[in-house]
Amino acid sequence: MRKFCPHKDRRAAADAGRLPHNKESKLTQSFSQPAPELATAIARHLLQTVAVDGRRANTTQLMQAVAQAARAELAQRWVQTQNRERAAKARRICYLSMEFLIGRSLGNALSALGMTGAASDTLQDHARTLEDVADCEPDAALGNGGLGRLAACFLDAMATNALPSFGYGIRYEYGMFAQEIQDGRQVEYPDPWLQDGTPWEFPRADSAYPVHFGGWVEHLNGTPIWRHAAQVVAKAYDMVIPGHGTTAVSTLRLWRAMAPAHIDLGAFNTGDYARAASTKNEYENISWVLYPNDSTPAGRELRLKQEYFFVAASIQDLLARHLDEHPSLDNLAEQVAIHLNDTHPAIGVAELMRVLCDERAMDWASAWVICTRTFSYTNHTLMPEALETWSVGLMQHVLPRHLEIIFRINKEFLEQAALHRPGDDAFLARLSLIDEHGERRVRMAHLSVVGSHKVNGVSALHSGLLVKTIFADFAELWPQRFTNMTNGITPRRWLAQANPGLAGLLDETLGTAWRLNLEQLQRLRPLQGDATFQRRFAEVKQANKQRLARFIQQHTGIVVDPHSLFDLQVKRIHEYKRQLLNLLHVVTRYLAILDNPAAQWVPRTVVFAGKAASSYHTAKSIIALIHDVAAVVNNDTRSNQWLKLVFVPNYGVSVAEILMPAADLSEQISTAGTEASGTGNMKLALNGALTIGTDDGANIEIRHNVGDDNIFNFGLSTEEVRELRQRGYHPMQYVERHPALRAVLDAIAGDRFSPQEPGRYGPLVDSLLWGGDHYLLLADYASYVATQARVDALYRQPDAWVAKAIANVAGMGPFSADRTIRDYAANIWRVAPISAAH
Repeated sequence: MRKFCPHKDRRAAADAGRLPHNKESKLTQSFSQPAPELATAIARHLLQTVAVDGRRANTTQLMQAVAQAARAELAQRWVQTQNRERAAKARRICYLSMEFLIGRSLGNALSALGMTGAASDTLQDHARTLEDVADCEPDAALGNGGLGRLAACFLDAMATNALPSFGYGIRYEYGMFAQEIQDGRQVEYPDPWLQDGTPWEFPRADSAYPVHFGGWVEHLNGTPIWRHAAQVVAKAYDMVIPGHGTTAVSTLRLWRAMAPAHIDLGAFNTGDYARAASTKNEYENISWVLYPNDSTPAGRELRLKQEYFFVAASIQDLLARHLDEHPSLDNLAEQVAIHLNDTHPAIGVAELMRVLCDERAMDWASAWVICTRTFSYTNHTLMPEALETWSVGLMQHVLPRHLEIIFRINKEFLEQAALHRPGDDAFLARLSLIDEHGERRVRMAHLSVVGSHKVNGVSALHSGLLVKTIFADFAELWPQRFTNMTNGITPRRWLAQANPGLAGLLDETLGTAWRLNLEQLQRLRPLQGDATFQRRFAEVKQANKQRLARFIQQHTGIVVDPHSLFDLQVKRIHEYKRQLLNLLHVVTRYLAILDNPAAQWVPRTVVFAGKAASSYHTAKSIIALIHDVAAVVNNDTRSNQWLKLVFVPNYGVSVAEILMPAADLSEQISTAGTEASGTGNMKLALNGALTIGTDDGANIEIRHNVGDDNIFNFGLSTEEVRELRQRGYHPMQYVERHPALRAVLDAIAGDRFSPQEPGRYGPLVDSLLWGGDHYLLLADYASYVATQARVDALYRQPDAWVAKAIANVAGMGPFSADRTIRDYAANIWRVAPISAAH
């Protein structure tokens, strides 16, 4: 596979307003390592760790040596942090998440350690730039989308706020997949990010725990005994997440699945090599791939095993740490806060009860009090079909004792709920942890709510809708259990590292305090109309667009105009995110240009990026349609000076760091009431993009903070969506009202964009016309197209556009992950910082 190397295009953007490499921001100066000391450390690691003559070291070997020098500093900070927390008997956060999309680590580590300038100077002595060296590091394939990137931002903020914390997840060997585009179609390949090892992990040989599956449960004299049928060993690997402006760090502990016996030596010696390795593969595949395809029974079983595997190992680990510092588990809830990032780790509620009752002989009532005081839960979706459930049969097969525990939790919970509404069986059916309609299924979101003392949504709209829709019955029972924690992002990654040109301009204008206190950005408001600041701001944006234009040509072969309006929709491909609505506008624009080629159109480059789940055929069809439309639009000489369409493959953190600083327009166009929050909207606005969006998720709070005049709002509101569906939605009525929409749908359904296969996209169009158009694309189409015309009108006024872009940056202070984490720590986790050197 072709290696992705974005940093080669960082330097052009860095030239516009960036601080020189040998200048450290004030927040890191006190920790800076002098260049001679770092040069000595790098030379030592080249010789002793990499085993190469420093005079002949190539770029990859230099990256390894610089990383090892940073790793040594991180190790020292980790030991110091653990010693402080242990001495203080600190209450800790244990953040359980299936994903941690941390991206590359070198740039962030050097920045946090105050080593960026010294590293750059040392590498110049080797005739290399820091950008080229950092380019050799692969992205850590530990996540996929917003859920994992949020978790990574949160660990950065926990460390920066000196909060005692562990993140727990899985050490995926091959990620979810690496996306390639072949003949316009998504093709998935393994993402072997660990094939050459990584300098950032610390194997913990003393932290390995057995995890059991299957078998049956015996009850002997009232005591349940789980007779498991299989065992795998969970082995810990730590990654140290450094705080900025502090020596405190957070720990990301990842679990690798190891077979109890590596191979069947007897089978091997008889020549049956496949059977010899089968046991090893059967168990170790648990930590191979993120989100294995669950369209088959084997895939669903593997997913459940994955979730239990990392939860069981994590609970054993945090309990062992607690017992190392405290005499018993009676005070667990006072010392540990376990947070469930969505429902993937929800089985932890049953697992903690199993350990407390079965292994520690604690009575059920006392264990349940500890459990509910220890857990908290973040919900990330309002869509009932997206709430995770497992068939009772599968759980009986994989986790028989846990199913018994869930049944008992459910029985006692429903008895309590029945007192609230006597005789209301429908109420109890909605609350039950077991869905009895059709195949009996365990509702993991329900288990999370019942087993937690706090449940939060991730934007004001989302949290309000949670208690009115999917969790309305729970909120009636426990109104104080529900709260809001609007998501946030780390400015260190998404501005300082991704956009050094703008970061340098902000440092020069505001000082460096914004990196730790994003509210400082509001001081930009008086500069919206300042001609000099506008010019410099625009120069940074233009340099970032030129960088992206080169990147697009390098990776897709498409030449785009960096002076055109860069219109970006970069996120997971899903119907509710409505990439197809964006594409309807692209085709509308294309047909309009052909009808009136003499008009002075605003040049526009529309950029998509994102992965479709391997079994999500509709999403993959949308990717194919994007490429087929692009093949026509980009090669039509009547239109291609005004419109280009691009799909950037293999979207991830490092690709996002190239894309987001270059965006003029941020597409946040999900159907109102479907997006929980979004964080891409925050990253793009922080980098000076104007948002075109519905009143959905955090778009509403962004609009409130940047101002109604500085965002392009369109479409139905959540309430209007509900009313439309209640009175009956008829998509064909909208087609009949708008001839342009009919022409667009006819072009897609016919052979205009797929002449070799006419009708290829007929099913996609039929899903809109006759399949109910579940996400209301056609209902919002006219408003969307009209709002895009407003975008064009403003872009014709460069000074006015730049002023609004500055207003967006100035209004992003509340969307820092630092603020979010402080709110979690104060209002949910009750965790205080442990003082470190500042």
